Amino acid sequence: MMAASMLRSPRPVKTFGMLAAFALCLCASLVIAVETPSKLFLDKNSFYLSSAGFRVQLANDAAGKKALRALPPHQFVSHSINGQARYFYAEPQRCNCVFVGTQQAYDSYRNMLNQQLPQADNISPDYRNQATTLLNSTPAGFRTLQDPGYLQEYFRSYY
Repeated sequence: MMAASMLRSPRPVKTFGMLAAFALCLCASLVIAVETPSKLFLDKNSFYLSSAGFRVQLANDAAGKKALRALPPHQFVSHSINGQARYFYAEPQRCNCVFVGTQQAYDSYRNMLNQQLPQADNISPDYRNQATTLLNSTPAGFRTLQDPGYLQEYFRSYY
C-alpha cells in the first residue's frame, strides 16, 4: 500500500495557479505605478508644468470638481480638435486643479524633466521613479474616459 503511493508521480502544477500568481504580480506592479506621488514631486511637478506654459484651471465650483474627477489623477490625457493637441493633467491633491497645455507646453515640460533627472544626484528614488514614469507613459485619450463630452465642453475655452 505504501509502495503504491510512493510510485505516484508528483502532482502537476495547476495552470490556474500560475495564472493567478502572474495576475497578482501584474496588479501589484500597476498599484505601485499609480501610487500617490510624494509631496516633493507634486511641488516640483506643478512648478515645471506652470513654467512650461500649462495654464491652471482651478476646480473651485461644481463643474470644475466634476471635470477634475473625470480625469485620472497625476497622468496626462490628450485631446485633439481641429488638429490642435491639448494636454490635461489633473492635480487633485496639491492645487485641486487641472493643468491645460498645448503640444508646445507638453514638449517643453518633457524637456525640463529630461534635463533635470540626469543632473540631480541628490534626488530621492521615489521622485526619480515618479518623474520617469511620467516621461515613459503615453497620454491617454479623452475617448478612454467616462464622460469625454463633458470634458470637451468644460474645457472648450482652451481650444
